[in-house]
Amino acid sequence: MVEERAQRRLAAILAADVIGYSKLMGKDEEGTLTKLTAHLAEHIEPCIADHRGRVVKTTGDGLLAEFGSVVDAVRCALAFQEGMAGRNTDAPEDPRIEFRIGVNIGDVIVQDDDVFGDGVNVAARIESLCEPGGVYVSGTVYDHVSGKLPADFDDLGEHTVKNIARPVRVYRARAETDQPRTETDRKAVQESAEPASMSPYIPSIAVLPFANTSGDAEQEYFADGLTEDLITALTRWQSFPVISRNSCFAYKGKNVDVKQAARDLGAGYIVEGSVRKGGARVRIAAHLVDGTNGHHVWAEKYDRSLDDIFDVQDEIVQRISAIVAPEMDRAALDRSIDKRSEDLDAWDLCLRAKSLLRQSTFAANVGARELFERALEIDNDSADAYSGLAQSYNQDILVGAVEDLTASATLAVEAARNAIRCNPASSWAHHELSTAYQWLNRLDDALDEARSAVDLNPNNAYAVHALGNKSDLAGDPSGIAHMERAQNLNPEDALRHMHLTFLARAYVAAGDFSTAADRARQAIGRNPDYVAANYLMGIALAHLGRIEEARAALEKCDKLSAGFVESRRDWRPYTDKERNEQLLDGRRKAGLSV
Repeated sequence: MVEERAQRRLAAILAADVIGYSKLMGKDEEGTLTKLTAHLAEHIEPCIADHRGRVVKTTGDGLLAEFGSVVDAVRCALAFQEGMAGRNTDAPEDPRIEFRIGVNIGDVIVQDDDVFGDGVNVAARIESLCEPGGVYVSGTVYDHVSGKLPADFDDLGEHTVKNIARPVRVYRARAETDQPRTETDRKAVQESAEPASMSPYIPSIAVLPFANTSGDAEQEYFADGLTEDLITALTRWQSFPVISRNSCFAYKGKNVDVKQAARDLGAGYIVEGSVRKGGARVRIAAHLVDGTNGHHVWAEKYDRSLDDIFDVQDEIVQRISAIVAPEMDRAALDRSIDKRSEDLDAWDLCLRAKSLLRQSTFAANVGARELFERALEIDNDSADAYSGLAQSYNQDILVGAVEDLTASATLAVEAARNAIRCNPASSWAHHELSTAYQWLNRLDDALDEARSAVDLNPNNAYAVHALGNKSDLAGDPSGIAHMERAQNLNPEDALRHMHLTFLARAYVAAGDFSTAADRARQAIGRNPDYVAANYLMGIALAHLGRIEEARAALEKCDKLSAGFVESRRDWRPYTDKERNEQLLDGRRKAGLSV
């Protein structure tokens, strides 16, 4: 008897999904179904047929289509979204139905007119990353269609997606006739064609080729490599679109007006810079510029020895990437501050909430939580909003403001898992899940998630610090090095006082009391009222024999937070008994009970 083999074929797969379907159904189930049925019958299904495709299946909130030609599939996807934009323009003022689309080409298994396999799964994962109204395609699709369609493609970098072993390179596809939009243009479209709440404007960033001002042609490769690596590093943040390398390098060697480049590229922000070599040293200057007005948001110069030029390149890329993303958040918050409350979209609300989280107080956490929840009412697929919710619960525990630690940590786990469901490549989401697992004493799981967060974005200073912290708690001596590296990645971070405090604890546990006191002193210098820093200052000083100063620091703790010192009586954060003993012995030397 011959075993029947599964039928396989190469196919282009289009996966489409309705944005915020559950919310739409919750508001108006009958109206949503009526509109969706009309869109399918009058526009979507005819569009697929016109491009020689077939609808494999429809689900409640989306559909899957198969094409024999990948060019037809991408052309159909662009026509699909263009048609939906037109239909929504004439729709009533209530929330429109919008789609996100992912396209992939690969081997599929065919069974009873359905299709399965990685070719299908990758299309679905790419679709889940896509912006509302957009078309994202895999790198394989891009390789097949580049130059064959009147379309432009923005390289969004590699993404690690759920249940796919290898990273997937993703491109944003847009019709060539669509000029990249400025912020003003985009807002005008939102106001006339759709409620801002359904499709928030998230400004993209472009990295213009760093100028070689050395007069040394051999330095061109260094300047170009720096630019390319920075583009790749920024894509890992997942918080904002990054304009592709090909689009940015069109400006190489040109006298560029930053505002004009921003308009041409559709970028809200521009990174520009220069490289100057002198002898055995190199100076690298970098600037983050607001593309709408040309104002400098951030600038820095780096002077380095050229002993190993590739190490220099790696270090500078890491530093710039780590700083630019938070600076963009702060600048965008300033830009949206004058918006009326009713005009805030999900992204605006997340920006304001993240600003509150940086205050590290229970009251600010509560305020941030309310804003993240409002954002989820607008966009229930917002990975950032879910990640922020998780962080707010984790910070409640950190500042000692919860009666039931397990309940708060469980809420953080739930929110972080929802964030990962919305965007598996979110370093922030994996970082918060790691922290929540730590509170629940699931240290192995916490370490796994911390490693995932750093793998997804090695320049996320928070994730690098968290990996170091959890490694230290598990007794891994590399933990301190990770935490120190995080300080170097973003030395002006608003939460630096907290991270320095974790370092102070690590140095106490390692028996390096002088460095512990130094890190605690630095933390207090940045936030004099941060109670945990004052506590660890007291413990470190007690070990150094400076008992009166230690007691003064501990007395200050109870003034800042009544009962705090007593609450640390049973504090044993380490898996290793000897490390915990260093913390407890510091209490004894200061005259406290354990």
